Amino acid sequence: MHGRTVSGGPDDTAVYGPPMPIRARTFTYSVALERDGVASSDRGGTPIPPEDAWTPEHLVLAGLARCTLQSLGYHAGLRGVGVTSRATADGVVTKRESDGRYAFVQIGLDFDISLEPATDDVRELLARAERDCFISASLTVEPDYRWTVNGEEVL
Repeated sequence: MHGRTVSGGPDDTAVYGPPMPIRARTFTYSVALERDGVASSDRGGTPIPPEDAWTPEHLVLAGLARCTLQSLGYHAGLRGVGVTSRATADGVVTKRESDGRYAFVQIGLDFDISLEPATDDVRELLARAERDCFISASLTVEPDYRWTVNGEEVL
């Protein structure tokens, strides 16, 4: 056991000062919507032209599915697991009973994924994917997630 070599311990504010607050990471995103309706990202890529078939609601569903899969890919990668995937999403927009505003009141997502190598903690991995998608966290409706992993439905 070591003897004391300095007057204060690690939590001694007289020596170290008050603890610093922990700051959350901040992510910023920017898009431009031109007069002709073309949307572009601050990160480049192919601009999205206005099309009647792609409504803003469709883009929300696509963003939610992609965000969830990116979250899954991140957590799977930490475990050394590769992911291939396919997703579909559907939603219902109507007046919410709580405030009379039109909004998504129901969203369903179906994921068909393959994990290589297979992992024993599939449920935990899927829970993290759902939890850590910030688009899902930003919604007032809780999405209904349905997962098929390596050919088997996960309940």
